[in-house]
Amino acid sequence: MRFEAEWMRGGTSKCWVFEAGHLQEGGVGLDVLLPRLFGSPDSRQIDGVGGATSTTSKAVILHRPAEDGVDIEFTFAQVGIEEAAVDWGSNCGNCSAVVGLYAIEKGWVVPTGDVTRIVTRNTNTGQIIVQRVATPNGGLPDSPAAEMPGVPFPGHLVGLGFQDPAGKTTGALLPTGASTDVITAGGTRWTVSMVDAGAPVVMVQAGELGLDTGRYDSWQAGVEQQLGTLEQIRRQAAVRMGLAPTTAAAARAIPKVAIVGPRTDADPACDINVMMLSMGKPHPALAITGSIALTLAARTPGTVLNAMTIDATGSTLRLRTPAGVIETWSEEHAGSLLVGVDRTARTIATTIIHLPEVSGSDVAASLAGATL
Repeated sequence: MRFEAEWMRGGTSKCWVFEAGHLQEGGVGLDVLLPRLFGSPDSRQIDGVGGATSTTSKAVILHRPAEDGVDIEFTFAQVGIEEAAVDWGSNCGNCSAVVGLYAIEKGWVVPTGDVTRIVTRNTNTGQIIVQRVATPNGGLPDSPAAEMPGVPFPGHLVGLGFQDPAGKTTGALLPTGASTDVITAGGTRWTVSMVDAGAPVVMVQAGELGLDTGRYDSWQAGVEQQLGTLEQIRRQAAVRMGLAPTTAAAARAIPKVAIVGPRTDADPACDINVMMLSMGKPHPALAITGSIALTLAARTPGTVLNAMTIDATGSTLRLRTPAGVIETWSEEHAGSLLVGVDRTARTIATTIIHLPEVSGSDVAASLAGATL
């Protein structure tokens, strides 16, 4: 089998981008096809296109909807590495940044003015994301020059505005109805906030983990020693948020975990210190969908994050991450609230992926099923 694909960087992630019609030609369900394409299960993904990390084992599947008002729909897939599995439970904000760029490069959308707005819908969550792609002089520059923390080389500037993002997965900004909850894990009671905006996120206070809130650079070592407890917290949060019936049934990708701590007087460049976990490990930068949840949590009275950001002002929130400071923004657009962040994106390669026949196709669901 042969599959057309683009290899693209969006933000601090890399993803393989497919058009839905091209994948349908394989006649195999995505839960079978994608792990085999990526080379899973194998920690190296040596016989596939996966990058063997959570930020490089991702796929985006695009199609053009018939309805008015939406330019492109896309489905995000977090492909397992050690497991031949696909997590469809959430979106990836970083990979979302490739969608508008792909549409312009393929001629699906004609650039207009210095900034081209493209209305996209993520099918995992139903979230509308208005993408603002920089098109100076009515086109994409041959040599994009936009830079962002966590990426050493420039790309095309893409702003991602999540439209009215609260409750897209669970139905409520505060899925439990409370701004804080207490979860018992590892023999300790933890005061957390569970918020659904962009993606479901459970926020754990750095101080309760025993991390030095005055030395952000020391967090990673302390977090890695407590990954087991944090996974217990995450799985219990999944049940509390209505994402899973039991802790054992909790998906790998949601809810996300954000460890948060107040900024220090020595670091006035940020409003909050954040370290997120991705598939059970410290994220090298920040899950962008998670940053949307953090932004609304900071505005919600009573959350653990609101108390830490009480001095933050204006329509932006500056988040210290391992890759540097990431700034989110808010604006009104067409009567709706957009909460967003700027990313960069670029196409790395256009290719044909070759694959032997995939076993199990007789029991795999078709692409026309629930995964799209």
